[in-house]
Amino acid sequence: MRRLMGFAMGLALSASSALAATDVKFTLDWKFEGPAAPFFIALDKGYFAEEGLNVTIDTGAGSRESIPRVATGAYEFGFGDINALIKLLDEQPDLKAKAVLMAYERPPFAIIGRKSLGITEDPKSLEGKKLGAPPPDAAFGQWPAFAEVAGLDTSKITIENVGFPVREPMLAQGQVDAIFGFSFSSVLNLKAQGIADDEIVTILMAENGLDLYGNVVMVNTDFAAANPEAVKGFVKALTKGYLDAIADPQAAIPYVMKRNEVLDAAVETERLKMAVEQAIATPAVKANGFGGVDMAKLTKSMDYLKTSMGVSDTPPAAEKVFDPSYLPSVEERAVK
Repeated sequence: MRRLMGFAMGLALSASSALAATDVKFTLDWKFEGPAAPFFIALDKGYFAEEGLNVTIDTGAGSRESIPRVATGAYEFGFGDINALIKLLDEQPDLKAKAVLMAYERPPFAIIGRKSLGITEDPKSLEGKKLGAPPPDAAFGQWPAFAEVAGLDTSKITIENVGFPVREPMLAQGQVDAIFGFSFSSVLNLKAQGIADDEIVTILMAENGLDLYGNVVMVNTDFAAANPEAVKGFVKALTKGYLDAIADPQAAIPYVMKRNEVLDAAVETERLKMAVEQAIATPAVKANGFGGVDMAKLTKSMDYLKTSMGVSDTPPAAEKVFDPSYLPSVEERAVK
């Protein structure tokens, strides 16, 4: 009898826990590719469930496009460019979105070209060339600031608006000399177009004077105010997912492949490894833990955004852009 009563109580508790789970929707910045693995690790390994969260993950349409999805409440959480978030907060101080977890401590903003078209690792090689730029692309959003810090004569450079789907094919076909994009996305997409490794040139903006942050996890501020523990739980669970992916990128890829079976596992493993090395597990992250920011660096970055994105002379305070109060302890965020 006692066993039966205990079993019944366990079922009741389980049912109660299931009923108490908080439903949240999360929007990625892009498609289900290698760098999205941490989110699916957190989902499939039960990290979100352990925090009482029932999470739905959707694809995105660009790292700037995810911000309004969160601000309007269509999604409780989203993944997007912190620089675009700063711009929107500058224009709309009551925007209902803020960053709570830094994913790309060093942004993968890049200009990717081909050697045979005259592009070298020197940004000056872009002068006299035609660059393909999707208007919503976060890397292209930083072009004015990058051109300034790199000392480029933009009058000698032609910008052609292109769509995301045709960006790499146009470069592969020589219709443009270089393109804007995330390094770990565009480089591998070019290789898929048949362009050889030694033909591809990557000019990383972060390595050429533009010291910015990249993509963050954002939350709708109304949701955060009403559900602070859910936000803490989401951030904690996702941090575990990222640490798993950093520790073993190859083991992380099957979690994405389940959602996008047309992917090539080897390609996506390389893509995730590039993301980890270039943007996620940077020296600063290894020293200070994953997920946080240096408020002084964030404040300084807004000077660049005045040039690149037209941010005002009185930009939002760093504390309004990024709220560290939901982060787990430094020990829980340590990258080993």
